[in-house]
Amino acid sequence: MSGFVFSEKPIEIVSGDGVYLTDTNGNDYLDFGASYACTPVGHCHPEVVDAATSQLEELIYVQASYPHAARTALYEQLAETGPVDIDHVWLCNSGTEANEAALKFARSATGREKIIATTQGFHGRTMGALATTWKRKYKKDFEPLAGGVEFVPYGDAEAMREAIDEETAAVILEPLQGEGGINPVPTEYLQTVRVATATNGAAMILDEIQTGLGRTGSMWAAETHNVVPDILTTAKGLGSGLPIGATLCRGWIAESAGDHGSTFSGGPVVSAAAGATLDVIEREGLATNAAKVGAYLREEAERRLGDDIREVRGSGLMIGIEVKRGSNRLLRDLALTHGILALPAGRTVLRLLPPLTVTHEHADEVLDAIEEVIG
Repeated sequence: MSGFVFSEKPIEIVSGDGVYLTDTNGNDYLDFGASYACTPVGHCHPEVVDAATSQLEELIYVQASYPHAARTALYEQLAETGPVDIDHVWLCNSGTEANEAALKFARSATGREKIIATTQGFHGRTMGALATTWKRKYKKDFEPLAGGVEFVPYGDAEAMREAIDEETAAVILEPLQGEGGINPVPTEYLQTVRVATATNGAAMILDEIQTGLGRTGSMWAAETHNVVPDILTTAKGLGSGLPIGATLCRGWIAESAGDHGSTFSGGPVVSAAAGATLDVIEREGLATNAAKVGAYLREEAERRLGDDIREVRGSGLMIGIEVKRGSNRLLRDLALTHGILALPAGRTVLRLLPPLTVTHEHADEVLDAIEEVIG
C-alpha cells in the first residue's frame, strides 16, 4: 500500500553503511542525497548507534521537565557549538518545529507581529512555518495561513532594508537556499539584514536546517559570513536520521520567549544520538572535508559538464547543478542505471547533499554518472 503523503520510489531500502544504502535485491547505492542531508556522519555510524542503543536499553523516554544527562549534555554541546552569544537552546522534533518556535519566540520577545521572509525560501509545512515558505504549491490547499508575513526578493539588500521597520518582529531566511534551488547570497547581503534588524529592534532568524552542522564547509553557514543572528535553527542531520530539531537563541530572545512546549522535546534516545553526531562531526573534521570535497566537486562539474549544463552553485557539500532539461528523468537514470541517489531542487536542479564523509573518489564516481546521463 502506498503512503498517503509520499510518492514512493521503486527502490526498497533495507540497510545502510557509511555513504552506501542497500535495497531488497542486494543492490548498493552511493547516497548523494543523504535523505535531505539527514546523515552527515554516514549511515549507521558506530558511535551514534552505540549511543542510541545504550540509552534505549536504559531509559527510552522522560519528559523534558525532568532533567536527564543526555539532554543536559546536548544543551551544553549546542550552546558551545553555536555561534558566539547564542547559548539558549530549545529542543523539538523537526526543522519545521524549530522554525515554528523561532517565529513564536521572536513575536513574544518583540511584542510585534510582522514577519519578513524571502522569495524562493522554504521553512517548513506547519501553518506558521508554511506561511513563511514562498512557493504557492506548498500552501494553496491549506490557506488561510498565519498572517503578518511579507515577502521580499531573496538577495536584494535594498528591498530588505526598506521592508524592515519598527513594526517588524523578525526576518527569517536561509543563508543558502536549499529547496528553492541551491541559491547563494553574498556576505554583504546577510550583513545588511543583520544591521537592519538590529537597528530596528527586530530578530534575525537564520534557518540552518539544511546548511548547518558542517554542510557548507563550516559548522554553521553564519560563520562563513561573519554574521551572528538572534535565532538559529537546526535539524535534519542533528540526530543522524532520528527526529530532532533545535532552536538556538540569544539571551534577549530567551528571556521573553513566551509560553511554549513540546511533549517529546529532547527525548533521551535522540539526545544521545545527537550528542554522538556532534562529537563525530567535530572530531573527524567533517566540515573541513565538506569544504575540500565540495570545492573539488563543483570545480570538476564545471569543467567536465561544461556546455551541457547551465550552472553549478553552492557551498561545501550543498551543491546544485542546474541542467537544461527536467531533473526527474536524470535522477531516475542516476539511481536505476548507475546506483547514485541524488535529489531535485525545483524542476531543473540536481541537488547533491551527501554524507560529509564522502571522498574525492566518490565525487568522481558521481560526476562520471552525471556526465553519462546528461550526455
